[in-house]
Amino acid sequence: MNVREWLDGRSERERQLVYLAAGVACVALLFVVLVLPFRALNHRMEARVDKKSSDLAWMRQVAPQLSAAAASLHLQGTGESLVVVVNRTARQAGLGAALRDQSPDGKQGLRLRLESAPFDAMVTWLASLQQQYGVSIDAATVDGAKPGLVNASLTLSRPTAG
Repeated sequence: MNVREWLDGRSERERQLVYLAAGVACVALLFVVLVLPFRALNHRMEARVDKKSSDLAWMRQVAPQLSAAAASLHLQGTGESLVVVVNRTARQAGLGAALRDQSPDGKQGLRLRLESAPFDAMVTWLASLQQQYGVSIDAATVDGAKPGLVNASLTLSRPTAG
C-alpha cells in the first residue's frame, strides 16, 4: 500500500491534519537546515568582531606606553641594515612568502609590499620591529585580500644607531 492509497482511505479531516503536519515538518526542516547554520555563523562572527575590538582598544591603550619605552631603549641589533632586519624578521614571523618589492626610501628608509599576508602576523611583526629595532612606520596602506589576509604597502625607517 502506498501513501496515496493510505491517504485516500482517510477521512477529509484526517487528510487535512496529515497535510498540516507535513507542512509544519517541512517548515521546521527548512528552519533547521537554512536558518540555524546562519545564526550560528553570525554569532561566531559577532564574537570574533568583539574580540578584535577589545584587542584594538587594548592596543590603543598601551601604544603610548610602548612608544615611550621604545624611545628610551637603545636600538638592538648588530649594525644590520634595515633591509636585512626586515627580511630576517619577516621570515621569522612567517611573512617571508608575502614580502614583495623592497626598495630604499632615502638614507634610512625602506618601502616594501606585503601580499596576502596574515593580518595578525603582520601587526605582531611590525610591533616587534618597532620595539626591538626602533623601526618606525612612516606610511602604511592596508587593503583586505581575503578573510584574515591583507595586502599592505609600507614605508619603514630607522634612525641611525648612535
